[in-house]
Amino acid sequence: MFNISFDTPDPSLPKTIANGVKELILIAQDLSYYGLDIYRKQALPELVTELLKIESLEWIRLHYLYPANFPVELIPVINENPRICRYIDIPIQHISDKMLDKMKRSHNRKETVAVLNKLRNEIPGAVIRTTLIAGHPGETEQDFLELKDFISEFRFDRLGVFAYSHEEDTFSYKEYNDEIPDEIKESRVADLMEIQQNISSELNESFVDKVFKVIIDRKEGEFFIGRTEFDSPEVDQEVLISIDHNLIPGNFYNILITKSGEFDLYGEPV
Repeated sequence: MFNISFDTPDPSLPKTIANGVKELILIAQDLSYYGLDIYRKQALPELVTELLKIESLEWIRLHYLYPANFPVELIPVINENPRICRYIDIPIQHISDKMLDKMKRSHNRKETVAVLNKLRNEIPGAVIRTTLIAGHPGETEQDFLELKDFISEFRFDRLGVFAYSHEEDTFSYKEYNDEIPDEIKESRVADLMEIQQNISSELNESFVDKVFKVIIDRKEGEFFIGRTEFDSPEVDQEVLISIDHNLIPGNFYNILITKSGEFDLYGEPV
């Protein structure tokens, strides 16, 4: 795995790939904007197409693509190239128009739903991940209920939730009072994660008795820890395989999923 942020000059990709890198993770605050500073246009689809020419790369993973100005030209590139992980990390932050405006997001509910539905419809089998903020200044019970209902309805495959933090030198710190008590913030986070826990459990059951390509990240206790293309390291669920099998971290294996949990899968090589 190799992480690259676009403010890093000359990452020497060919040399790095030659040293055995098999998973390339492109990371930027908003990956959708790649190219605007250099080429005066969004150029992520072209970048990914060029990276696909590096044949030794087995997985290319993209972080993060926001709903505003989503590069729709990327969709067929993902759909037609199995080496691009069908993993879309699209942080929506909230779904209430009022809250999105307070957060100074560049998208509204209608635009967000349109992009999410387009991804679901046009990239079959893609996993969609998002992150949310609970307890942002101004978030009412009605705003939170709207968010809860949307999470239950859309059923994101992967979801992370953060309680709002009043960080110095941010727009929210300067413009708003942090008036929502910490216990309410944490309660809202817990409510959203409980919804996602049930969704994740149901979705994971559909993986059982199926074979997936898995990369082994490490050995830990009684298990080798791996991931499918649908999971990014450190933030998503993992595949646990008994150390009775002779596996090598960094290698890919075909793994039969034998059991599922709320946030993890269990399997064995085939």
